[in-house]
Amino acid sequence: MQAQDHQFKVGDKAVYPAQGVTEVISIEDREFGGNTQSFYVLRVMDTDRQIMVPVNNAKNVGLRPPIIEKDILKIEAILKETPKPAKKQPWSRRYRGFMEKIQTGDVFDVAEVMRDLYRIKSEKELSHSERRILEQARDLIVKEIAVARAKPAADVQAKIESFFDLH
Repeated sequence: MQAQDHQFKVGDKAVYPAQGVTEVISIEDREFGGNTQSFYVLRVMDTDRQIMVPVNNAKNVGLRPPIIEKDILKIEAILKETPKPAKKQPWSRRYRGFMEKIQTGDVFDVAEVMRDLYRIKSEKELSHSERRILEQARDLIVKEIAVARAKPAADVQAKIESFFDLH
């Protein structure tokens, strides 16, 4: 899913890469070196942390509207598919690859990270870093689907985890 030119309004939900679902709480003009620039002021939904994104740079940083139903169905298909066997590689390289995918903000990349880590988890215990990445990927996916479908995050998480054999 590519970021697109989208004009957000106060009250709109927006997805910021690696941070997840945010809400546009204001649009403010700030002056820097004699130039005035407009910024989206975003509140990260879970943490109340605020992020300022220049309006004219929103697409470049990957700010995008939340996914729609057809994207959710594609995410579910990614999560349900059997991943190709992982190449034997050091966990540090695997970790770097997972983090790069999460930081793109592409929800389908994040879904692949989640699926692959659940597969690894079914074969062996995850390292502390891998558990943290899995938690981050799961949270990003669950929260975005919960907002898109207007459902409680716990219900979305339960459905997603039903895709994996967690015994």
